[in-house]
Order: sequence, then structure tokens, then C-alpha cells
Amino acid sequence: MDIVERIYRTESRRVLATLIRQVGDFDVAEEAMHEAFVAAVEQWPVEGVPDNPRAWLVSTGRFKAIDVLRRRSKYDVSMEDVEGLVESIADASAVVEREGVEDDRLRLIFTCCHPALAPEAQVALTLREVCGLTTEEIAHAFVVPAPTVAQRIVRAKSKIRDARIPYEVPGRSELAARLDSVLRVIYLVFNEGYLASSGESLTRRDLSAEAIRLGRLLVELLPEPDVLGLLALMLLHESRRAARATPEGELVLLTEQDRSLWDRAQIADAVKLVEAALATRAFGPYAIQAAIAAVHAEAPTAQATDWAEIVALYDVLLGFGANPVVELNRAVAVAMRDGAEQGLAAVDAILARGELAEYHLAHAARGDMHRRLGHTAEAAAAYRKALELTRQASERRFLERRIAGL
Repeated sequence: MDIVERIYRTESRRVLATLIRQVGDFDVAEEAMHEAFVAAVEQWPVEGVPDNPRAWLVSTGRFKAIDVLRRRSKYDVSMEDVEGLVESIADASAVVEREGVEDDRLRLIFTCCHPALAPEAQVALTLREVCGLTTEEIAHAFVVPAPTVAQRIVRAKSKIRDARIPYEVPGRSELAARLDSVLRVIYLVFNEGYLASSGESLTRRDLSAEAIRLGRLLVELLPEPDVLGLLALMLLHESRRAARATPEGELVLLTEQDRSLWDRAQIADAVKLVEAALATRAFGPYAIQAAIAAVHAEAPTAQATDWAEIVALYDVLLGFGANPVVELNRAVAVAMRDGAEQGLAAVDAILARGELAEYHLAHAARGDMHRRLGHTAEAAAAYRKALELTRQASERRFLERRIAGL
């Protein structure tokens, strides 16, 4: 049934977040959510689609969760615990109507980012449970093996259950300390939507839109400089979406994009956020990244880009801590400012350390600099290495065209 599939794509993570709040168990909530969608497939063609499909799925999922718990009581849960959970789930029924479910994913993010969890587990769990990314997609974002990510998720769920970590947005006194992981999560979600790690589609608009929605909620909740900076950064990147691919879905590099397709209203909103963040003089790395994106956005042409300013901003960004991907981006900017030979030396130094050996964009950048220098064999070898490492279809086709063009 097409409408159930569409609602699953758009609403399943919100339904799951609400069920986790009501049930207090990730696995029970997920099983109940899937059973609710099965019920929708069976009942909606006969009874019609409800006026509020999300509320129907939450309500149905709540009763399915009770069934799941009663089934489990035969094996590994005491009847006393089941009865307590059943009562709490029943009591939660009024909360859906009274509060709605829009903020449940934000509550879930803060639960997943609780300081009792290791930072890498916080991010992995949130990407999996809040946003529905696969283990493989998360592994790509972290540049780590998929089994490592799966292990982090399992351990994090166990920690939340055993430590009885509350499902809530923390009080203001605790909020700032918990914010860094939350920002990191939202930005990784946005990045997966802005450049999908695999598949035919270059982008996943649903993920980018969700990250921006969560960013706006955070700005309302805690308008700190880096919250403003992160929202600005996402808006600036999102403003270029229409120009990033041809109508056939082929990748278009930033320097070759039709800037008339950029969303100028979105850029203007983002620049105001950047200026507000920088004016505080208490900004962090997201505000600097947004400032870099703003330099690109405000340049009328690729040739008019102020590469010296961009390199200087990357130097500021590296002052917040060593980061090989930031170093790579700086090397690309150096190549644009000082020439490909200077940029290539910087990229080679990064790759020699081994940190980005499996990062396809590092090899693609190296290939591009060799190409610009007329080093055909070296460029082809670097592009082929990048091709081995990427699973994104449009990126693969782009690299194949680059190799053929040599």
C-alpha cells in the first residue's frame, strides 16, 4: 500500500521516538512500531486511512508494545515489571493528545547523548534510532568498520536500560555540557542527507530537512553561538542543493555550479546567523565552518572566491583541535590560493600519516591536483583509488569520467 510506505518514510522515526518515551525500551518500541505498520497495511485498505495517521500508529504501537511485553514475560521479564510498564504505557496515552509528538525526537537525541555514554556511542545510537540510518551509513560517516558501530549501538542501549537514563531534555544547568554531542549528531545526519554515502541518489533531502528542523528547535531551546553556527552551516550547504547535480543526477562541483540556482533567501538567513554567532566572540568550530561556507556563498563567481580568507578561516578552525578532514579541506583551499603543487604537498603529508587512507575524498583531491599539474599516470592512480573506496553512484560516475578524460 503506497500511502503506508510513504508514511513509513516520513513518520516512522517520530512514531518510534514517541513509543520509546512511553515504553522506555528501544527494542520493545521498535518491535511495536513495526507491528503497528503491519496493522496499518491490513486495516487501512478496509477501514480507510485515519485523519491523523501518526497518532493512530502511536496508539496502535502502544498496545502492540503491551503485547510484546506480555509475550516477553514468559521468558525474561517478571510479571510485576510487565504490569508496571503496562500501567505506565496506559498512563502515557493522554500525553500524546496533550503534548503531541513533535518534540519526542529532540528528547530522544538528548537521551542518546547522555554523558553516561561514550561520545562515539552517543552519536552512533542517535543516528541509528532517531534518524534511521543503517549501520553501514553510520560507519561511512565515522570512517570506521560497520561491526564497530553495531557494537557501540548495542552497548549504548544496554547502558541506557541498566542505568535507567531518563527520556527527557535536560535542565538548563546541564544543557550546555550535553550540547556538543547533540550538535555533532545533527551535523552527521545533515551530511548523510547532503551527500548520501551510498546508492543512486546523490542526496537524501529527508535527512537534511530533518537535521535543519532539529537545528531550528535547538536554536529556540539554546541560542548559543555554535548552535546558531551549525544551523547557518546547514542552511548554507542546503542553499546549493538545486545546483549540485544535473537533471540526470550527475555530480556538479562547487566551482562549476550555476550560482543562479542557489537559494539566496536561505543564504541571507544563514549569513545573519553567522554574523550573530561571530559577534559574541565566544564562537566555536561550527560558526567558523559556517563562515567558510558564507565566503563561498557570497562570491559572485567561482573565480572571485576569496581563497586567502578561506585558508585563514581553516587555520582558525584547526585551532580548536587537530582534524585530518579539516586539514584536507585546507589543503584544497591552499591549492586554489597558491597552486596545485602546494596543495598536493599538503595532501600527501596527510595521507602519509595514514589517517585518511580509506577516505575517498582525500584520494579524489590528490587526483585532481595531479591532473591540474599534468601528471596523468599519478592522477589516474589516485582517481582509481578513490573509485575503489566510494559506494555513491553519482560520485563513481564522476570519477569514471575524470579517469576517461585523462
